[in-house]
Amino acid sequence: MLAQKEKVRLDPDRLGELYAQLGQAGAEDVVCRAMEELAVRLSHTERLYRQELMGDMRKSARSLVAISEQIGMHMLARVAMDVTRCIDEGDATALAATLARLLRIGEQSLTAIWDLQDLSI
Repeated sequence: MLAQKEKVRLDPDRLGELYAQLGQAGAEDVVCRAMEELAVRLSHTERLYRQELMGDMRKSARSLVAISEQIGMHMLARVAMDVTRCIDEGDATALAATLARLLRIGEQSLTAIWDLQDLSI
């Protein structure tokens, strides 16, 4: 089996902007909520794919773009946009591969921001 591993990078400038605008408590609240919402939406997007609900899946992937950008997860946002393009183009093979990449990048991004913020469950 081919192991897929990409290095994700978070935008420290975007996180710094959040902290400057909202203060530590406010920024941590925004980041925690965004992380929770990303985890839910990633799972929801995958479920919609299995149910073959492409219109709803497209909406879910688009929402991942906005949430990811908010907290500096640009790679995750870019891959979520790629998923919407695959849906728009009707390319089932590319969609399957790109969705798998989205889920990998999503998991790695959530882990990276969790580690960066040193948050506990």
